[in-house]
Amino acid sequence: MDRALSIGALAKRSGTNPPTIRYYEEIGLVRRAERRDGGHRTYGDADLKRLTFIRRCRELGFPIDQVRSLVDLLENGDRSCVDARDLARRNLEDVQTKLSELKALEADLTKLVTDCDAACVGGPGPDCVILEDLSYVRSSSCCGTRS
Repeated sequence: MDRALSIGALAKRSGTNPPTIRYYEEIGLVRRAERRDGGHRTYGDADLKRLTFIRRCRELGFPIDQVRSLVDLLENGDRSCVDARDLARRNLEDVQTKLSELKALEADLTKLVTDCDAACVGGPGPDCVILEDLSYVRSSSCCGTRS
């Protein structure tokens, strides 16, 4: 039996929020809700299942276009594992690229903090090494070294 859920109840059960649900309706990711007297949206169990699936996809970092493709695979009976795997693989590659960029950022920030700690061993100095480094204008060189 299909329950009638308000947008608030659907949001709570699915772990999303009402503005997100309305947005997903607007872009066609979630079906337009039926309206009760007074214009209140009403949803059913299928909507809850779909929205929970979408939320999980978004938690894993899938962009909306890939979420749409995964929903189509789930609901259109095709359920092609190869297609789902290819989407997951593409998302994994994106995550790995972001992780690599974050590791480089971490190394840069670690160096700034370490340099600051070393420069301020006897107390704060007259010039901040972090501010100096951040405002250093690098010349273009072939090796990426300061000149």
